Amino acid sequence: MKHNEVLKVKKATLNGKVRISGAKNSALRLLAASLLTDETIELFNFPNGLLDIKVHLEMLKVLGKEYQASGDYVRITENDSATTTTLKWDERSIRNTLLILGALTARFGEGRVPLPGGCKLGERKYDLHVMLLERLGAKVWEEEGYLCAKSPGRLKGNDIFLPMRSTGATENSIIAGSLAEGTTTVWNPHIRPEILDLINMLGKMGAKIKVYGQKCIVIEGAKKLNGVSHSVIPDNMEALTWAIGSVITHGDVEIQNFPLEHLEVPLIFLKESGMKIFQGADSIIVKDGQAYPVEISTGPYPGINSDMQPLFAVYGARSRGESKIVDLRFPGRYGYAEELQKMGLNYTVEGDMLVINGGQSFTGATVNALDLRAGIALLLAGLTAEEGETIIENSWQIERGYENLHTKLKGLIG
Repeated sequence: MKHNEVLKVKKATLNGKVRISGAKNSALRLLAASLLTDETIELFNFPNGLLDIKVHLEMLKVLGKEYQASGDYVRITENDSATTTTLKWDERSIRNTLLILGALTARFGEGRVPLPGGCKLGERKYDLHVMLLERLGAKVWEEEGYLCAKSPGRLKGNDIFLPMRSTGATENSIIAGSLAEGTTTVWNPHIRPEILDLINMLGKMGAKIKVYGQKCIVIEGAKKLNGVSHSVIPDNMEALTWAIGSVITHGDVEIQNFPLEHLEVPLIFLKESGMKIFQGADSIIVKDGQAYPVEISTGPYPGINSDMQPLFAVYGARSRGESKIVDLRFPGRYGYAEELQKMGLNYTVEGDMLVINGGQSFTGATVNALDLRAGIALLLAGLTAEEGETIIENSWQIERGYENLHTKLKGLIG
């Protein structure tokens, strides 16, 4: 999808079956970890159709990797003659470049990557990534639009104290620590399914990693990591999207490959707020539900992820009554509410809390997908708009996190 394309949405009911793709936030981390070895990496249930994944695979190519992708499978090998530690990249960047830097420094003792890009969600600096690489013995600096790191030899295991439960810093500590000399202990880590998936794959590659709940992660560095075949966990954001979409459009959707164990807390809130879930063998069915008001605050896993709150906002808007949302991780992340307001959302922001006065109908309008999660919230709202067509500008943002979106929508709308 080109960046100037729009997505047009009309009122519709979601009915039928949909299969959840591999998790974007896991798959990207696993691609960064593929840089830790010169051996072959095979990934199954892999979301090859995502824009961010395509960007990352091309980045790996620049660094000397080769890949063969088809369907939900990718095979990554290394081209010895083309291996480099500098990521020369002028196109749209992704924040995963920070993990690429960690992997390159851990394996080769140095790395250079473009300063990170991706969604702009309040203050998302990279000081934690600089800190953790320095704790492991690397020197880190900025130079001509690049973030650079260099260590005199192998990285040295150390204690890494994270001042906040940062997903990216936890992942980078694990990636860098996997090839560091000695023991690396990450204190106050962010434990979530994508991180456990990364740990699972690195364990198969020969890293020794133990997780002690939210307390710490202990990594015994290996001299070398081997290749691996690994299946990516299902995408919990996509799963939640279709579940909420089924309720607010009064649909009947069977969701295959649904990661029930990763969504326990969000589903408790949704079931208390009118969602009805029927469990099948390897799927769930969401039907006959009705949206009631919700009151949530985001928090570390197993709580409600910050990415989920735009979906809860649309759910609350479709219910009669007042819904309240507090995002503790990114307090300013309510920009999507202004776009939903163009469609009829009645809301106020009180301090750090978003208050939604639900029950009003949405009306089709021209809106802007400020980021990936804002975009999917606008799409869901458009499916419930009583009149008019919703035109979502910058809809390429949604494609960054929802694989085969048009095909899946078509299958559910008919």
